[in-house]
Amino acid sequence: MTATPHNGKEEDFQLFLALLDGDRFEGRFRDGVHQVEVSDLMRRMVKESLRKFDGTPLFPERIAHTVPYRLSSAEAQLYKAVTDYVREEFNRAEALQNDKRAGTVGFALTILQRRLASSPEAIYQSLRRRRERLERRCRELELLRRGAVATVMATAVPTLDDEDVEDLEEAPDHEVEAAEEEILDQATAARTIDELQAEITTLGRLEALASAVRRSGEDRKWRELAGLLSVIFTPAAIATQVAEESTPYGAGAIPPPTPSLRQKLVVFTEHRDTLSYLDTRVSTLLGRKEAVVVIHGGMGREERLKAQESFRHDPDVQVLLATDAAGEGINLQRAHLMVNYDLPGNPNRLEQRFGRIHRIGQTEVCHLWNLVAEETREGDVYRTLLDKLEQAREALGGQVFDVLGKLQFEGRPLRDLLLEAIRYGERPEVRARLTQAIASAVDRPQLQALLEERALAHDAMDASRVARVREEMERAEARRLQPHYIESFFLEAFQQLGGTARQREPRRYEVTHVPAPIRNRDRLIGIGEPVLPRYERIAFEKALIAPQGQPLAAFVCPGHPLLDATLDLTLERHRDLLRRGTVLVDERDPGTAPRVLFYLEHALQDASSTRSGERRTISKQLLYVELNAAGEACHLHYAPYLDYRPLRPNELDVDRLLSHPACAWITRDLEQKAVAHAIAQVVPKHLQEVRGQRLG
Repeated sequence: MTATPHNGKEEDFQLFLALLDGDRFEGRFRDGVHQVEVSDLMRRMVKESLRKFDGTPLFPERIAHTVPYRLSSAEAQLYKAVTDYVREEFNRAEALQNDKRAGTVGFALTILQRRLASSPEAIYQSLRRRRERLERRCRELELLRRGAVATVMATAVPTLDDEDVEDLEEAPDHEVEAAEEEILDQATAARTIDELQAEITTLGRLEALASAVRRSGEDRKWRELAGLLSVIFTPAAIATQVAEESTPYGAGAIPPPTPSLRQKLVVFTEHRDTLSYLDTRVSTLLGRKEAVVVIHGGMGREERLKAQESFRHDPDVQVLLATDAAGEGINLQRAHLMVNYDLPGNPNRLEQRFGRIHRIGQTEVCHLWNLVAEETREGDVYRTLLDKLEQAREALGGQVFDVLGKLQFEGRPLRDLLLEAIRYGERPEVRARLTQAIASAVDRPQLQALLEERALAHDAMDASRVARVREEMERAEARRLQPHYIESFFLEAFQQLGGTARQREPRRYEVTHVPAPIRNRDRLIGIGEPVLPRYERIAFEKALIAPQGQPLAAFVCPGHPLLDATLDLTLERHRDLLRRGTVLVDERDPGTAPRVLFYLEHALQDASSTRSGERRTISKQLLYVELNAAGEACHLHYAPYLDYRPLRPNELDVDRLLSHPACAWITRDLEQKAVAHAIAQVVPKHLQEVRGQRLG
């Protein structure tokens, strides 16, 4: 299951489909050949159409706010100077009559312009690195006494065409960062040493301007974010309140979020320099370094998971700063507030980012603030787009966010419009054409058509089918190990291992201390998210994970690393007791004849293999087989021992009980009898059930 099976790339879409039906979608993709009917393989519905069994929406409402800000005089001067440099270099690149090299230089200049819009820190560091790299190149060329630079530049820097740039936009975050740094620092349209020296002089002047803005503290964009942070985390807020009061779905205008010290906020930026800059400033504003965690493309998987889990469950962490490395595949619904500090060149990224908090399990209205610079060319384009989207949202609801990635502006992507605005935005006819292109792309009929195309599945389940699905889910719920047993075991075992958990709300606990042995065991056996030193809340029932107005709880169930590590340590210390067994009393049985209960584990495998070469397990069951003195075996369909009690101090001990003549039939051979009964009577039913599910 994937939230984004199709992002406009038929070849990638075919790879997804081949996982479902290799015969129909095998082989190399050829345009026009593999575009076939897929309604039998895929259902695609927009979020706002999904409902729970009781008919209420599965997802809360979501709203985006545009936050315009005006550059200071120093920032405006820097913006004009860098934009003029970018325009001049674009013109020189086009004069090279080398499409690949012109594309590479154009990409480098586009990066520079985006970093100009990001922060004074990002543009300063980018200009400095570019100047230093070009100075080194110039010294090398002078040393070699070569008059022509073009050949050397072409061999030193990767060349990109439009298709390469498009592919790079879809690449992993760390790959994009590495490519951008290499190209930005080296790609130039200079053809001679004199032209290169002139460009270096220009870069030095721009760097000085950026340094002056950086030192002055005149960062209007940061001031907008700081003001927003002050409102969200105001000390005057009620300390125990986590979010706003519940509002009925669709009940008119969505109110602004209520300030609270315990809310959490996600801030997205495009660039690592800006990320580091914001890390320092936000930490200083909030007064605690531990209040901020970061996720970026240069972090390893374990580091990212640790940051993600800290943000979700550590009460001291309030803000997550992230690049688009956190834009896909990460669950951040502990927060319902988000800021786009930098706006992406691809509108599909807006939905990907918003989707990190607008997810299944989210109980609050989701708010997104987009920071947009007024009186800048790319800012005007984005402001127009965001205003049009808000008008469409008022008419069509939050579902407009689901089709952002499909928008085409007179057949062109948004990045082309932004580039045209940078190069020719002073011309009134260009501004009018760009405004018309945006208006046409997001008018109501166009968006409605995209929504209908994207939905793919227009049918809905009838009442009888819904009832069958619900019945199957209830049956599966009854079979699973009930949460209160997991809760009882965990709390006792966790305390025995030195952990501290305190109940804060009914059956919701704050874990204030996770002992080192549990964290160390997770490092040995864990394969997913790490065990944290503390958890704001844990819960054992799904319904208690995110009650309205209360902190998100970690769902402790089989597979959660905290439970797995606790269980593994407990088994290590007491495994011999499991092999020895125990004596329990069934108070519902008035007789005195002993019975023996065996616990067995049964798994079904198919013909496919895992990465380790082992057969893949497709279904697993726990079996309970009971034997009596007459040799009769019986399969019990639940865990009967949960209703038994241990021996009391005034009753026979285990040794005296087993030496009683009534227990003489209890021997080691009983285990084989229990296994034989399970193979003959239970396994065939399990196999038939699974076969029916998989083969229809």
